[in-house]
Amino acid sequence: MSTIKIKLVKSPIGKVPKHRKTIKALGFKKLNQVIEKNDTPQIRGMLKQVDYMVEVVE
Repeated sequence: MSTIKIKLVKSPIGKVPKHRKTIKALGFKKLNQVIEKNDTPQIRGMLKQVDYMVEVVE
């Protein structure tokens, strides 16, 4: 299964509580942190919800 690298580029402070929980569920703890996740439809849906706070690093 392929993986994708995701970087948190904007702070979740002051954002919609549901989006903050999504960022936490993805595993982010710090700003500019890069994590690697399996490329599944569930992860893609989470990324679509918070696309203004994260970027996919290729």
